[in-house]
Amino acid sequence: MNAIHSSFARNKGFGLALLGLAVSAAALPTAAAESGFLEDTKATLNLRNFYFDRNFVDNGPSVAVPGATKRGAASEWTQSFILDAKSGFTQGTVGFGVDVLGMFSVKLDGGRGTYGTQLLPVHDGNVPADDFGRLGVAGKVKFSKTELKVGEWMPVLPILRSDDGRSLPQTFQGAQLTSKDIDNTTLYAGSFNRNSQRNDASMERMSLNNAGTTVRGKPTISGDAFNFVGAEYTFNEKRTMVGAWYDQLEDVYNQKYFQLLHSQPIAQGITAGANLGYFMGESDGDGLADNLAGVKNQQNRTMSGLFSLKVGFNTFYVGLQKVTGNAGWQRVTGTSGGTLANDSYGWSYELEGEKSWQVRHDYDFAGLGVPGLTLMNRFIEGSNVHSGTTVTDGEDRGRETEVAYVVQSGTFKSLSVRWRNSTLRRNYGNTNSFNENRLIFNYPISLL
Repeated sequence: MNAIHSSFARNKGFGLALLGLAVSAAALPTAAAESGFLEDTKATLNLRNFYFDRNFVDNGPSVAVPGATKRGAASEWTQSFILDAKSGFTQGTVGFGVDVLGMFSVKLDGGRGTYGTQLLPVHDGNVPADDFGRLGVAGKVKFSKTELKVGEWMPVLPILRSDDGRSLPQTFQGAQLTSKDIDNTTLYAGSFNRNSQRNDASMERMSLNNAGTTVRGKPTISGDAFNFVGAEYTFNEKRTMVGAWYDQLEDVYNQKYFQLLHSQPIAQGITAGANLGYFMGESDGDGLADNLAGVKNQQNRTMSGLFSLKVGFNTFYVGLQKVTGNAGWQRVTGTSGGTLANDSYGWSYELEGEKSWQVRHDYDFAGLGVPGLTLMNRFIEGSNVHSGTTVTDGEDRGRETEVAYVVQSGTFKSLSVRWRNSTLRRNYGNTNSFNENRLIFNYPISLL
């Protein structure tokens, strides 16, 4: 089912239609106990208020002249409305259903001098849009424990993670088959042919992350489709999971991915964990990225390991990551790097030759009688970065803190508030170092 797209900068009526859809959903009668298309329908309207402020520092000429705007900061503020409605399935041997994702974001503050947070799309001259949004629709069919989904939605797969780190989420258009008919096993297969970035209302071809060259903001190195298959098997009383994947961005790259997840209780209140992953990637077909980089047959090997130890209300992490080969880690532009151990809010430490390490500590204040309040601190450092023809031993390091609180009861139950404070320092690139603050309010209103 094709997605419907609309830029709210040109069609504000669609924003009113989205709100009307939310009100109509809230007015539907209470579902009966029996399963069915309407009975199992769930609808949530998420109100997301996002403030983003990034100040570039220690960058020499890049601060004075980072572009036509001569800006030293990227700062914007938005209010977003995200309607997530998922129907149940019709009764019978084969069930049919539909999912709807309606998104609308309004600029509260921001201009040409402080563009670039990716909270908003920009027009000619780097002017942020006053508002934007889109409507994604996906049809689904279910037989036994196998489901086929066709249309537009947010896939969250190890090899293709939609990024939901700004005003509106990134979405993809295509088809995916997911089967759980084999005990403890999940099988995946599918193909996506277009995507809409988190700060865009249009559908575009998919490109290789960090490929560089664009024309009017659109990538020139892109593939016709992203194809994939995968399998995950869980055992050991569901404490261990192994996964194997193959994916291909046609004529750009293909890769294999192997994953091991394990959780091991050690003693009362103490649990150890490990998330290990290994990527093997290379150029695909016409090797379009090869032509851009001037390197024939790009190859990448990326190893990732995130180890944890949970002791009471404390969780300690160590992350290790290494990129080898003549190319950086290969992924679709705009997708989250969350599969990697050292992916963070501001950087993923994934460039050619880079090796990085991380230490992190999380604390749940329920241990002090304040449920819903959490604190995260981490430090990541990378070295041996290769980028372009001039950077052969680059270094980068980042420090990040997040304080979050989720209201536990009352009128505003489930309202979350997150403050993210971070710094990033790199000795290569333009606008390469910055101090940053993000303040995010999210209030989910259950309509059904």
